[in-house]
Amino acid sequence: RRKPPSALQHRMEWRCNGKGYVAYRNFLLRRIDGGAASSCASTPSNSGRWAPSPAYAAFSEADSWSSSKDLRRNSGPLLRNLSISSKQSDPERHVRFAEPAYSFVGMHCIFDDCKASVTILKFGRASSDLLTYGASDGSLTVCQVSDPPTVLQKLIGHSKDITDFDFSSNNQYIASCSMDKTMRVWEISKGTCIRVVYGVSSQLCICFHPVNNNLLLVGNANREINAINFSTGRIVSKLTFDDAVTALDVDHTGQLIFAGDAQGCIYTVSVNSHTGSLSRTHKNKSNKSKSPVTTIQYRTFSLVARCPVLLSCVQNGNLFFFSIATDSKGYLTLICSLKLASPVQSIRASFCPLLSLEKGEFIVTGSEDANVYFYDLTRPKNSCVNKLQGHGSPVIGVAWSHGENLLASSDSDGTVIVWKRA
Repeated sequence: RRKPPSALQHRMEWRCNGKGYVAYRNFLLRRIDGGAASSCASTPSNSGRWAPSPAYAAFSEADSWSSSKDLRRNSGPLLRNLSISSKQSDPERHVRFAEPAYSFVGMHCIFDDCKASVTILKFGRASSDLLTYGASDGSLTVCQVSDPPTVLQKLIGHSKDITDFDFSSNNQYIASCSMDKTMRVWEISKGTCIRVVYGVSSQLCICFHPVNNNLLLVGNANREINAINFSTGRIVSKLTFDDAVTALDVDHTGQLIFAGDAQGCIYTVSVNSHTGSLSRTHKNKSNKSKSPVTTIQYRTFSLVARCPVLLSCVQNGNLFFFSIATDSKGYLTLICSLKLASPVQSIRASFCPLLSLEKGEFIVTGSEDANVYFYDLTRPKNSCVNKLQGHGSPVIGVAWSHGENLLASSDSDGTVIVWKRA
């Protein structure tokens, strides 16, 4: 009958382990309900450590509501002090039960060795094990997320923020670009830089051509997209735009490039897969606020649009969903848009292809309030269908593994969390 440790001490332990308030509240409810349940001891943060078992892991909002309901009968007046505040934001108020296809069992593993903001992360092509993330200190970290989660390589060479990177088709190479005006090619197995291409301005986005992997497409702050020969590092063609090119993606045929600029415009560009020659075809001005585009993502097919689609995420919090007319050289038609809270960070978003095959059009995005949100673009009012809590600072990047069994998210404190889908 000794006096138990203070609640503040318990909560500090959960904060140190990178978990959120919902997991802490559920932990306390289990202690109240079980009586003799032992607390989860705080351990020093280890890079790439396994997260605790799902019983004590960070839960999605939907899971937390269901667990609270089960305990409400036994908790009585105690629950009044532990209940969720009535002053929730609109996204939180709408979230009650997660969509069945996207119920999460908690954290799979955590990487917290980076001391700078992790601005972008991606899984390898057709891979659920290879994960790489780039940070604002110029470092690239290559990890494996299973058996056990470990850091494989630390790629050091860039002197400023990593703005983008991409895997080659066989996951043997990584091409990265940075604010230090360089583009670098890395051999992952050796952890060495095999080529450096110098530019005259910040290099902002990059991707391998899906058909001709010897072709790299790079957008920069000098209002250009450069087609670069991977083997020689030479520019084979370039195309000039109205402002800095901040994001780009290529369709699965390799014939069309979709690029977003610093004024929020989206361009459709034709590319010759053999010669690399570029030519502009269309310009879309759906974003009236003139805010930089942070994400451009192409998807082969959508049940909602019945054709290829494009997702655009803008720095002011606007999300745009376009249909693509392939017979009109990639003409974009706006289907719907979603306005989120205006973030300070350049937050990225991603399609959820698996869930979108069942119903609606779902996307996942980070947020300034340190949560990962799932939205249905076809619901104009109650668009938020689920959220994940666990980060302690604004969530910037999100990325799905192949098969969508794992979701990785990164924040401005340098923490990368890999979530496991049920």
